[in-house]
Amino acid sequence: MYYNYDYLVIGSGIAGMSFALKVARAGGKVAMICKTTLEEANTYFAQGGVASVTNLEVDDFDKHINDTMIAGDWLSDRKAVEKVVRNAPAQIRELIDWGVEFDKNDKGEFDLHREGGHCEFRILHHADNTGAEIQQSLVEAVKRNPNIDVFEHHFAVEIITQHHLGKIVTRRTPDITCYGAYVLNEENERVDTFLAKVTVMATGGVGAVYTTTTNPLISTGDGIAMVYRAKGNVRDMEFIQFHPTALYHPGDRPSFLITEAMRGYGAVLKNLDGEEFMQKYDPRLSLAPRDIVARAIDSEMKLHGHDHVYLDVTHKDAEETKKHFPNIYEKCLSLGIDITKDMIPVAPAAHYLCGGIEVDLDGRSSIDRLYAVGECSCTGLHGGNRLASNSLIEAVVYADAAARDAIERVKGIDLREDVPEWNDEGTAHPEEMVLITQSEKEVNQIMSYYVGIVRSDLRLKRAWNRLDILYQETENLFKQSKPTRQLCELRNIINVGYLVMRQAMERKESRGLHFTVDYPHPKNEK
Repeated sequence: MYYNYDYLVIGSGIAGMSFALKVARAGGKVAMICKTTLEEANTYFAQGGVASVTNLEVDDFDKHINDTMIAGDWLSDRKAVEKVVRNAPAQIRELIDWGVEFDKNDKGEFDLHREGGHCEFRILHHADNTGAEIQQSLVEAVKRNPNIDVFEHHFAVEIITQHHLGKIVTRRTPDITCYGAYVLNEENERVDTFLAKVTVMATGGVGAVYTTTTNPLISTGDGIAMVYRAKGNVRDMEFIQFHPTALYHPGDRPSFLITEAMRGYGAVLKNLDGEEFMQKYDPRLSLAPRDIVARAIDSEMKLHGHDHVYLDVTHKDAEETKKHFPNIYEKCLSLGIDITKDMIPVAPAAHYLCGGIEVDLDGRSSIDRLYAVGECSCTGLHGGNRLASNSLIEAVVYADAAARDAIERVKGIDLREDVPEWNDEGTAHPEEMVLITQSEKEVNQIMSYYVGIVRSDLRLKRAWNRLDILYQETENLFKQSKPTRQLCELRNIINVGYLVMRQAMERKESRGLHFTVDYPHPKNEK
C-alpha cells in the first residue's frame, strides 16, 4: 500500500512531535511513525529538566555558552551552541503555550535547578518528571491536530533513495535523495510505502545497544542505522554518555534514573564504607560533569570490587526532598529504600548519544530532503560531552529550525511516482526467535564489556571481531526473511555498535566521553 504526505516524521519524542506540530500549523499533511505508541519515547524518561537562560539578574547567554563549550571539551560547534542557547527562551515560551507546566516558587518565578557543569541555576523542571510532563502535553496537542496522522506500532525498515530505483549509490554519490520510507505495519505484517516531500528522523538514542541503560528498550538507533545504510553521514558516535547515577537494582532493564538534579540539590557520592571520594577526581566534587563523575564511580567500583556506590541525600530536609523528587522517593521506597534515611545504591548506565546523523544549522542531513532532529542527530552542540539538560532544548530549537526550512522547501517538491513496493519475494518468517534474541544479548555484552566507559585498542579490536560474526549472520538472516521488528532492531544495533567502535578506534586520544587507556591524554596536552 502507498501513502502520500508532505512530511514523514519517524519518531514521536519532543523533537518529532514539535516539528510535526509546527509544519502542520502551516498547513502541511504529516504522517508520524511510532514503533510502539505515541506516548513511548526517550523524552518521557527525562527527569532533570530543560536548560535555558531565564534569570537575567545573575545569568546570561555567554555563561551558558561557555558552560556548554567546557562540558563538550571544546569540541562543540560554537555556531550550534550559540543557536541553541540564544533561541532557548523563545522555545520555552512555545512549550508553555502547548500546555507544559514548569514548577514555580512562591514568588511566581521559575523554580530553577542547577546541575553538574552549570555555573548558574538555569534548569526549568516539573518536579522530577519533566520529560513526562512535556511528552504528555505534546501528545495531547498532536492528537488534537487534524493535519497529523499517527501510525502506532509501525516500524520504519529503510528510507527510500535512488538505490531502490535501481541506481548504484555510494558515499561519494553527490545527490542522494530521500523519497520517504518503507514501513512495517506490525498488525498485518505488511511493509507499506510512505512517500513524502520531506522526511524527518526523530528516532532517539542508542541505549539499548548496551546491557545497562536508562533508555527505554526501543532505543535501538534505528534512524542512525537507516541513514548509515543509505550512505548518509554519521559522526561522533564514540561519545556515549553514561549517566553516573542509575539506581542499582539487578535485573531492571532499563535502569531507573536518579536525576543529576539530586546532586545539584546537595546529594553526595560515597563508597560502600560511607566515605566521600569525588575529591580525588575533581575539585567540583559531585557537581563535576557527567563523564568525570561516571569514570570516578567506575574507578571506585573497580578499585574496591563493588557493583555500585551510594548517593547520600539523608542530610537534607526530608519533606523538601520528597517535594523535589516525589517519583524517585516512591520508586526507591517500593524497593525498601527510604531516601530520606537510607543512601541510594547507584551505578553508571548508558544514557545519551552525543553523536548521530550529521546535520547543519537547519537540521538538514547529507541526504537531500532528509532532516534529523533530537538525539539521533549530531548538531555539534554537545561536542565530546553533553551538558546536563541541554538535550531537550536542543531538540525543540532544531525542530523549529528544521520546520521553518522544510515549510519553504516543500513548496517546490513533487512526490516521486516511480517508487516500487517493498520486495520480499522468496522470503519467509524467521523460524527461530532464539537466534535473534541470543544475538541481541551478545551485542549488548560485547558493547558493555569492551566499548563502555573505559576503552582500549585491544578491547575495541576484540569487540570488532566478535561483532563482525554477528553482522554476517544477521545480514544473511535478513535477506532470507520477511522483516520483523525484532530482526530489524537487531540489524540496527549491530550497525550502531559498528559505528561506535569504528569511530572510537579512529580517535587516538581521550577526549570528552571517549576515554582510552592507550591514549590517556588529549592531543593538545601531550
